[in-house]
Amino acid sequence: MFKRFLNLEWKSFFRSASLGKSLALKIVMIFFGIYMLVSLAASGAFLFVILQKLFPDIDPVLKVSEFMIYWLLFELVLRYFMQKLPVMNVKPLLMLPIKKGTITHYMLGSSVFSVYNFLSLFLFIPFCIVLLVNDYPSLNVLVWLLSITGLVLTANYVNFLINKSDKILVIFGLFIVSLYTIEYFEIFPLTEYAGKLFYTLYQYPLLVFIPLSLMIGSYYINYYFLRNRIFLDQSLKKKTKAIETSDLDWTKKFGDIAPFLQLDLKLIWRNKRTKTQVFLSIAMIFYGLVFYTMDDFGVTSPMMVFIGLFITGIFLSNFGQFIPAWDSAYYSMIMSQNIPLRKYLESKAGLISVSVVFMFLLSIPYVYFGWEALAINFSCALYNLGINIPLILLAGSMNKKRIDLDKSAFANMQGTGAIQFLIVLPLFGVPMILFSLLYYLISFEVAVLILSVIGIIGFAFKKPLLDWITEIYRSKKYGMIAGFKEKNS
Repeated sequence: MFKRFLNLEWKSFFRSASLGKSLALKIVMIFFGIYMLVSLAASGAFLFVILQKLFPDIDPVLKVSEFMIYWLLFELVLRYFMQKLPVMNVKPLLMLPIKKGTITHYMLGSSVFSVYNFLSLFLFIPFCIVLLVNDYPSLNVLVWLLSITGLVLTANYVNFLINKSDKILVIFGLFIVSLYTIEYFEIFPLTEYAGKLFYTLYQYPLLVFIPLSLMIGSYYINYYFLRNRIFLDQSLKKKTKAIETSDLDWTKKFGDIAPFLQLDLKLIWRNKRTKTQVFLSIAMIFYGLVFYTMDDFGVTSPMMVFIGLFITGIFLSNFGQFIPAWDSAYYSMIMSQNIPLRKYLESKAGLISVSVVFMFLLSIPYVYFGWEALAINFSCALYNLGINIPLILLAGSMNKKRIDLDKSAFANMQGTGAIQFLIVLPLFGVPMILFSLLYYLISFEVAVLILSVIGIIGFAFKKPLLDWITEIYRSKKYGMIAGFKEKNS
């Protein structure tokens, strides 16, 4: 039966109408995957020598074990975004004399061959080979590798469960940040104790039953979870429930732009690609910790301007650069209605403005690193509100590539063109250069003040700027409609 399932998927791929496009994309992804696997294998081969030089008094296996918990958490987050679950088109099969258990076993069993399960193997197999060459006990090394494989496959099956809820991404993100915070402020030696826990799997081979039991347990939890939910009308029930629970009456307080805000909020919440942009934007608030904790950059460094612009304007960049392509599926309908184009753009600007203010409020705790950090983030927020929002809307008038929101959220380049890459220069490059000149020629305080004043001036001229941008959109309306109708763009 499994052979027949494989044959069906093979025919489905080669008989697809979009075979040429899919094949070309898959070939590119295969080459990229091979490059990643080769890089991981090379890293694993040299990992033993690197750890010996950096930590001469510590067993490399123990040092690797200390970071195993972070590797597994990284895999879970990576799988959540990138891994496609091997879900067959089971509805036609349900009308045939095929057991649900057989279908479920195939879905779960085929996931073992996912490329994400090979990432750890390509990293740890060369590392284990080097251990054997250096006369480490063969049984301990091989059983330790088997334990890692069991944990990796456990992460594979756990991903099936967490993929059913987008809230899990936020929970895992907060969990990882909490672990980093505990370790950074030395509240509890988490890495040390986690390392000893994983190291015992190497010291005592009999404990291999623990990760293998976790793998088998997660497999059967998924089996019963999926088997009891394979019904013809199961997906329809979920969609109906989601729509009935929507309540956006609070947006009416925004006046004429309320209908457009409701449309944008529904679009964001009901589509995984847009919803992912929101979660990523919130998670990026911790991006500043990478630079604020480094000795290479001072808190007044021009590099911190990039961090401030990035943190407060991450949603502006991720969501705003694809305006109005998010609405490409029904953009022609919007343009054919008696809908003021000015109000349409104003609602987009309002939504992005709220995100900038919200991200700035989340960045206030960075004052822990000095008042200069708060001053830079505040000036960057003002600059994003006054200059970068009109700029991103202006760039949107050049968008003519359709976005299909039914496609997967990651590894998806739909709607991306040259403008998405070029817009980065004025969004981040211009304010960084301006700040750097003022900072080195005059002072930090003057640089922050000028950046803030420019943002306030831009915000003061918001109305004429939006009027001008509206006319540009109106002049390019038919070209954008024609571009959005091309589904293979």
